[in-house]
Amino acid sequence: MGTKTVDETGVKTDERKTDEATEAAASTEAAEATEASEAAEKADTDTPDDTDTPEDADVTGKTDGTDGTEAGPTGVGQGAGAVVSAGLGIVSLTGSWVGTVASARESLMGQLQTSSSSDVGTLIEKGYGNAWQATAMWGGIFALVALIVGVVVLARPAFGAPGRPQAPWIKSVAWAGVALGVIGLLLAVLKYTDVLLGLPATG
Repeated sequence: MGTKTVDETGVKTDERKTDEATEAAASTEAAEATEASEAAEKADTDTPDDTDTPEDADVTGKTDGTDGTEAGPTGVGQGAGAVVSAGLGIVSLTGSWVGTVASARESLMGQLQTSSSSDVGTLIEKGYGNAWQATAMWGGIFALVALIVGVVVLARPAFGAPGRPQAPWIKSVAWAGVALGVIGLLLAVLKYTDVLLGLPATG
């Protein structure tokens, strides 16, 4: 009897130890799996999301491109106006085909209106005086247009977008057009009124 009891007790003791060892192993494996999953989640959380960065960069790039295209005027029109002003100023001083045609027309009409019996003063006035005045008048018109265009170009920034200064070369050319226009207009007035290079006296 005593031996059987010891045997039964021993068997029971071995089975209990085996169960305890199995439960301890299972607990250890579960703890290790939990730690591994927590470490993986932490690594995923700390790693930056690369998929958001290109999108943000694309959005930023699009925004910058839009801002660049919606910038203010480039000043092409002002530059063209300045060049036109300077060109008209030069034409007012050197003459144009319009002035040449007008002068020839006035000279022809003067010859038709006079006869061989007319005095020298009338011949000079009709044949040359009116023609010279026509040339002076057209030179003055070109000078006046050059002056107006140059002033408009110089005054344009005051009515445009604030904070965008005018290019220096545009200012220089526009001022040149204004100066040439003033000189051409002054010379045209002096010539038209016979103050400068008037008709010769006949008697």
